[in-house]
Amino acid sequence: MPSMPLKPPVPDLPRYRDLIPGATVVSQDAVQPHTGGWRLGRKPQLEASRCVNCLLCWLYCPDCAVAVRGTVVLGFDYDFCKGCELCVAVCPTGAISMVDEGKQLPACGRVG
Repeated sequence: MPSMPLKPPVPDLPRYRDLIPGATVVSQDAVQPHTGGWRLGRKPQLEASRCVNCLLCWLYCPDCAVAVRGTVVLGFDYDFCKGCELCVAVCPTGAISMVDEGKQLPACGRVG
C-alpha cells in the first residue's frame, strides 16, 4: 500500500498586533437599512406594566429592534423589526404579544 504524502504544515500566521489596520466604519456614516417592511402582518407590542426589564428581548432580538434606555425597555423600533417573535418566546412575564400590523400603537410600541 503506497504511503500518502503528508500535507505541509500550516504556515505561521501573523499575530493580530502585526496586522495592517483595515477600514473603519463610523456609525453615523453607516447606512441603516430599514427592514421592518419584511414583516408578514404581525408586530410585537409591549405591555409595560408586566415588563420587569430583564432585557432578554433586547438580548435575543436579531435585528436590534428593541428600544432600550439604560436598563429600561421602551418598546420596539418598527423600522427594523421583522416580526420573528423571538422576543415573545423569551419574555418570562408575557409582557410582549404579537398584534396585527394595522393596529396603531404609541411611539416605540410602549403601552401605558
